[in-house]
Amino acid sequence: MSGKISPKYNRILRATVALTSFLLLSACADGQMPGFLQPKAGGSEDLVARAATSGATTERDVEAPDIFQATEAGLWDGRPSLGGVWVAHPDVTDPERAIIRNEANGKFVIGALFRRERQSPGPRLQVSSDAAAALGILAGQPTNLNVVALRREEVSIDEPMPQAESAAAAMPAAPEISEGTLDPVLDGASKAIETASLAPTAAPAAPAAKPASSLSKPFIQIGIFSVEQNARNTATAMRQEGMVPTVKEQSSNGKKFWRVVVGPAQDKPELQALLKKIKGTGFTDAYAVTH
Repeated sequence: MSGKISPKYNRILRATVALTSFLLLSACADGQMPGFLQPKAGGSEDLVARAATSGATTERDVEAPDIFQATEAGLWDGRPSLGGVWVAHPDVTDPERAIIRNEANGKFVIGALFRRERQSPGPRLQVSSDAAAALGILAGQPTNLNVVALRREEVSIDEPMPQAESAAAAMPAAPEISEGTLDPVLDGASKAIETASLAPTAAPAAPAAKPASSLSKPFIQIGIFSVEQNARNTATAMRQEGMVPTVKEQSSNGKKFWRVVVGPAQDKPELQALLKKIKGTGFTDAYAVTH
């Protein structure tokens, strides 16, 4: 039998291949792709859909009048006070964060709320010098204040991300590609050893992280400040006393404030020793907090 293919058979074969290709492309255009060409479930389209509908959470301050609320006259006695922005009232049980409003001019500030131990004639709300400055309160002049305790709560963000943004967030960025010449191939083990001896020495491993504290409130709050520089100055004073302070910027109701905390303490004796040292520097209203 001859191994040659006749010209007529060759033309028929080419026509059959062309027709098959045309039918396959038509099926793809109509969305009827063969099973082996169809995208698998859980692919990039599903990833984008899941990313677009996945929820996220954030934290916000909410007023907690059931913890503490008072609307009455407050007084700043005119003396400078440590601890930043705070008010004190005899009905407070535990230190809290609170929103303090001046009902006369509408100003408000976030600060600490303490129990007032000593009673003296005049308004029961005692105001610090920093709180008075933030609220526009004059020395010796009683001012009607509204003080409400605050609580931090976690809320969900219901708005889905746009698909373009979610896809970009879901897919890792491609590595940059650079052009250059390849290193020559080393001949033999001797060159490999020589190269290894010239390689930079690896940096020593970082020390192990300090284990998390077992305390529910391992930090001590020095104060809450409406002026960042005052918080920084307080942190510097703590640092000069051999402590490691942290200045935390936060906001509530559109107002920024700065908290100065020290810690975390690893156990209760360390926490008590730290609190004693802090109060010895003059910050007698310092108290333990979660973070």
